[in-house]
Amino acid sequence: MRTLGLEAIYPKPHLSRPAPEHRIYPYLLRRLGIAGPDHVSCADITYIRLCRGFAYLVAVMDWFSALVLSWRLSNTLDAGFRVEALDEAL
Repeated sequence: MRTLGLEAIYPKPHLSRPAPEHRIYPYLLRRLGIAGPDHVSCADITYIRLCRGFAYLVAVMDWFSALVLSWRLSNTLDAGFRVEALDEAL
C-alpha cells in the first residue's frame, strides 16, 4: 500500500481534542426529554467534494425517530435550497 501511496481511512490520533483557546458551548438538549416525533429537529449542512468543485447537502432530521424529514443538494451555498428543505420538513 505504501508503494501505491494508499492510506487506510480511520480516525487519526488527537483529532477530537479541542484547542485551548476555542470556546466550549453548552449542550442545550441535555436535560430535555424528547417525548415523541416532531418535538426536536436538527439541520446540518455539509459539502461533497467533486472533480470540479463542491456540492452542498442540507438535511433536516427528527431526533426522536432519527428520520430524515427533508434534504436538498445544491452546487452553490445560497439560502434558497436551505429554506426549501426547511419548508418541506415543516
